[in-house]
Amino acid sequence: MRAPDFWNAAPVSLLARALAPLGALYGALAARKLAGPSERAPVPVVCLGNFTLGGAGKTPAALAVAERLIARGERPVFLSRGYRGALSGPTPATVDPTRHSAADVGDEPLLLARLAPTVICADRIAGARAAVAAGASVVVMDDGLQNPGLTKDLSIAVVDGGVGLGSGYCPPAGPLRAPMAAQWGLADAVLIVGPGEAGAQVAREAQARGKPVLLAEMTPDAAVVAQLQGKPLLAFAGIGRPKKFFDTLRAAGLDVDSEATFPDHHPYVDAEIASLARRANEEGLRLVTTEKDMARLSPAARQAGAEAGLRALPARLALDEAALDALLARAGALTALRRGRRPRRAWPGRCRSCAGRARIWCPAPRRR
Repeated sequence: MRAPDFWNAAPVSLLARALAPLGALYGALAARKLAGPSERAPVPVVCLGNFTLGGAGKTPAALAVAERLIARGERPVFLSRGYRGALSGPTPATVDPTRHSAADVGDEPLLLARLAPTVICADRIAGARAAVAAGASVVVMDDGLQNPGLTKDLSIAVVDGGVGLGSGYCPPAGPLRAPMAAQWGLADAVLIVGPGEAGAQVAREAQARGKPVLLAEMTPDAAVVAQLQGKPLLAFAGIGRPKKFFDTLRAAGLDVDSEATFPDHHPYVDAEIASLARRANEEGLRLVTTEKDMARLSPAARQAGAEAGLRALPARLALDEAALDALLARAGALTALRRGRRPRRAWPGRCRSCAGRARIWCPAPRRR
């Protein structure tokens, strides 16, 4: 969906205020779903979620967390719902970028699977079991902050610094997934991505509640930026907030002549990309988009885009790695700090490592 502009308007619009009673009803129903029975995995679970609908930077944050875990010798496995993927359902599926498309597993899991094994499943508990069976020492959830089914050892709420919490209302009056009074207790820490007074306000509220705050910036790939220099661009994006991508391009010194926006997770058809390519060639422009958008293009669409020099601009999240390591250590997500602790109870099921007890996980060495 494409978020209405008034959701993030400052000051809060009259339309948002008029719809606030409906938002309160939505919020009351959403808040009731936040509580429920929960199961604990036999390995730590780190969740990257957000308070609002739409994009805030969860997937780049999940990648940054996994990179830190790998650097510390961990074996992270991503767990994603696989939004809009045909294979997303109650049965876990392991993402294979060589044969799966965004239509199969969703766009974000394809990006995650470049770094570490990735499981998609609508049932977070079943997905976590599959992640453990795949050898995870830590499960990294991309989204799922509001899902109570799986116990999280560390939940980081990712906030877009440019828009913060928007109007502060729930749909249809604003972007909140649930009232903040019900959501603050879900987050152990807050990660603010990018500058902005709206994000600063969220940071101050988090600190007042005793929650650690991390600041981060999206940094584009310098080599690709250099390749895009010297020619005006036609930038297109179908993400939570396309303007953030366009601003990133301009901040990198690139000449964005035209913009084309699409809804978040938009399933591009070949004709749309062919039309953009014709327009770019007619106007002497070069096409550029995000990696997430590129993941949703078919081979034919990519070929059509290539005729207008289509490139995806990779970007990674730059943040205080020491502060992130401290959060991960506090949550028990680093093996060296877990040694000597009492082992967690395993789930029932069949162990892949030993033929003894009927367990899906146990500390026995894997048979060669």
